[in-house]
Amino acid sequence: MALLDHLGITVDDLERGRAQFHPVLTALGYRSGGEDDHSVSWNNGDETEIILYTWDEDSAPHQHGKIGWQHIAFAVPTREEVERLHAIAVEAGWTAVREPKEYPRYSERYYASFVEDADGIRIEFMYNPPRETA
Repeated sequence: MALLDHLGITVDDLERGRAQFHPVLTALGYRSGGEDDHSVSWNNGDETEIILYTWDEDSAPHQHGKIGWQHIAFAVPTREEVERLHAIAVEAGWTAVREPKEYPRYSERYYASFVEDADGIRIEFMYNPPRETA
C-alpha cells in the first residue's frame, strides 16, 4: 500500500501561513522541518512531510468546491481531541467552517470539525472509531 509521503500547499503569504499552520501541525505531532525563501515544512518523524510554498506571482485564494484541493482530514483518537484541535486552529486565525459535531450521514460514530485558513485551505479534524465487535 502506498502511503502519503508529502503534501505541498501553496499559500499567498508564507509568514501568515506559518503562523496559521504551525500551531495546528505541532498539536498533531508534526515537528518543524526545513525552510528557505519560498517554503517551510513540518514532518512526522521519517513519515509524511507537509510543505508550504509561496511564489512571487499573483494568485487568487483557493475556492472550496472548485476543481482542485477539497480538504485534508486528520483522524484523531477522541472527540475531545477534535474539539482541542479545532480550538487551536481558530486561535491561530483559521475560520471555523463547521463547529465540532456528529455527522451521522458518514457513520453513527463520525464526529468532526472543519476549519479554513486565509487562503481557503480547508482541514478536517475527525474521530470515527471502529464499530465494537460483539
